Amino acid sequence: MEDLGAKVSYLALAVGTRVYDVDSAPVGVVEEVLTDERWDIFHGVIVAPPGLDRSHRFAHREQIADLYERGVVLSVPGAEMHDPGEDPPAGVVEEAAHHPVQADLRRAWQRLSRPR
Repeated sequence: MEDLGAKVSYLALAVGTRVYDVDSAPVGVVEEVLTDERWDIFHGVIVAPPGLDRSHRFAHREQIADLYERGVVLSVPGAEMHDPGEDPPAGVVEEAAHHPVQADLRRAWQRLSRPR
């Protein structure tokens, strides 16, 4: 893994930042940072995979070990990230139709799945 620079807040995390899994394997780049600005809560990131594969994944904040200037390091293997079109497992967030994480995931997935 390359030098990732200094640790940063989710507020400074840029789209296009590389994402690595727990074993330092590259899994893609940050497509979107999901937050609840009103409550200053970081939910996680939508990750675009490398190459032409468009199967975006969602890394919940609990699956992220560290955020750096030039990289996000996950605390799990890349295969354990969630599909952003589905809600995270019940053990990760509470199931409720009005839950902000679910609403953010739905909005992000709708933007990502639109034809370009």
